[in-house]
Amino acid sequence: MPLMPKRVKYRKSQRGVARGKTTRKKYHGPIRGFAQRGNYVAYGDYGLQALEGGWLSAECIEAGRITMTRFVSGEGRYYIRVFPHKPITAIPAETRMGKGKGEPEYWAAVVRPGQILFEIGGLPEAAARDCLARVAYKMPFKCRFVARRPSV
Repeated sequence: MPLMPKRVKYRKSQRGVARGKTTRKKYHGPIRGFAQRGNYVAYGDYGLQALEGGWLSAECIEAGRITMTRFVSGEGRYYIRVFPHKPITAIPAETRMGKGKGEPEYWAAVVRPGQILFEIGGLPEAAARDCLARVAYKMPFKCRFVARRPSV
């Protein structure tokens, strides 16, 4: 079952910065800036880092979780570093203009470039690389394999 918050203050949220070309003077692009927090491997030994920004749906997070669970299968441990807090609304197809904002369709996590999505520990590097490559295949944007930095 996909992740979602137990309770929210508001059922619907605004989209954030513009997600495409707009008619206004400034073009902001999909998601501005790099991840300020959550951009290093903190819990496991290896991680999957997003190289692009966007919305990561709860279904994609669940698909990655299932892939990691099947691959790890009792040897190591995995960590999910993102949670879908944002409700994404949609209006049904072939609906006339007006009549307000649509109903929430799914939940998504807002991901900035550089954010760690998944971590894995207790496996050798080759196995962890293979596991996270399978998870990266299911993500909607480019990702890379990163290792924990040595602590000083």
